[in-house]
Amino acid sequence: MAGHILRDSFMPVDYNEIERSNLVLSEFHHIVDAAFFIFFPMIFYFSGTGNSKWIATQLSETQQEKKVFIPDALRDGNLDFMLREDEKIGFVFPIYSWGPPPIVMRFIEQVHLSGYIDQYLFFVCSCGDDTGLTQQMLLKAFADKGWKCQAGFSVIMPNNYVLFPGFDVDTQDVEIAKLQNASSTLEQIQSSIIRKETVFSCKEGSMPFLKSRIIYPLFVRYGIWPQKFYATNDCISCGKCERACPVENIRMKEGKPIWETNCTSCLACYHICPKHAVHYGKKTKNKGHYFNPNI
Repeated sequence: MAGHILRDSFMPVDYNEIERSNLVLSEFHHIVDAAFFIFFPMIFYFSGTGNSKWIATQLSETQQEKKVFIPDALRDGNLDFMLREDEKIGFVFPIYSWGPPPIVMRFIEQVHLSGYIDQYLFFVCSCGDDTGLTQQMLLKAFADKGWKCQAGFSVIMPNNYVLFPGFDVDTQDVEIAKLQNASSTLEQIQSSIIRKETVFSCKEGSMPFLKSRIIYPLFVRYGIWPQKFYATNDCISCGKCERACPVENIRMKEGKPIWETNCTSCLACYHICPKHAVHYGKKTKNKGHYFNPNI
């Protein structure tokens, strides 16, 4: 009896059923892979006080492309991205002394776009007034990677750089006007990107060579230093500066912010302080504050 039961418990193998199961499993993997690539992030952005984050968010929603925060990708080492055949690849960043932020240039050098076959590549930069020779600098950086850039745009946004003599935030009226104009400018940019137009619309401004070839390199070499940041006794230990720092360069010690050495000079810590307790030497004395109100 036991032997009979044991023999009956072994069912014949249905190889057709196994094959059908394998086909279903394979199809499931294809569906998962397709979904993964459809929603793969391809808007790379950097932002300190929110202007470029606002632009990247609008682009992401309209173009149906998820976004990647460049400092996070560099910090995590996630620098290999798979492209779809019909991909749109965007870079969004603020202008730093008439050039791209060094952290953006470093990301471009290190990132790898798998499956790149001349997909539509564009950039959008936010600036307080003009961009200098940023377009030429970006085109060269892309060309060095073997990429072809099809479009580039600038969007004038409220000014946030206050460390140069004579530089300050805009008046409230100018700030409101710039934000309103930025919305209409971005609508035009969105239309160009949807149609995959080859167009470059960056406001160089006056004396672009002087600004981008002389002032910008000096700024990159000597102007991005955190040593002069400090908090006054008005600091309430809220930690907003620490959380706002895009590169995690600030840590709280005994309730006060301490700046380490990995600074991008984005000034997020200065502008976000609710008590205006963050300063940079004497350069921020009597200067204003700005943080994008739409993020």
